[in-house]
Amino acid sequence: MMNKEQKKSYIADITSKFENSKAVMVTHYQGLTMPQLDELRSKMREHGIVFKITKNRITKLALEKTKCKDLSNLFSGPTAVAFGEDAIMSARILSKFAKENENLKLIGGIMDNEVLDQAGVEKVANLPTLDEARANIIGILNASASKIISILLAHSEKMSSLAPENSETQPKE
Repeated sequence: MMNKEQKKSYIADITSKFENSKAVMVTHYQGLTMPQLDELRSKMREHGIVFKITKNRITKLALEKTKCKDLSNLFSGPTAVAFGEDAIMSARILSKFAKENENLKLIGGIMDNEVLDQAGVEKVANLPTLDEARANIIGILNASASKIISILLAHSEKMSSLAPENSETQPKE
């Protein structure tokens, strides 16, 4: 049991996490072992994501004062929350872990200020990360530039082969 001071501290801490995180993913973890939870936390920590088991009743109190108040209906049963800056990475790690461990269930979340249901979290998990998107754009730009150059070179070679020789173009005197 938490005493009153511990509850106040917990509420302040969790309120801060909800307010300051760009990505909040809510899961049910019933049936996961401690080693599995530790493994998941470790994977999340590598990307700067905090994975925290919550106390539902107190968390609902903390949610009332935040941008995430629409998530309060998700807090029933054994609930854990991932707090991070990158919604795609959070969703991707949780989704992959859930496929490997059927006891982890993604139930919803928030990306920036948009509420996501379970299907929404899965869609976010399949999006490319910012670095992957940049690499794709650079690849497209490089491919386009290469195509333009090859077209121009082919066109100039064709034009030079069709041009008459200099001696023929000179007027005769």
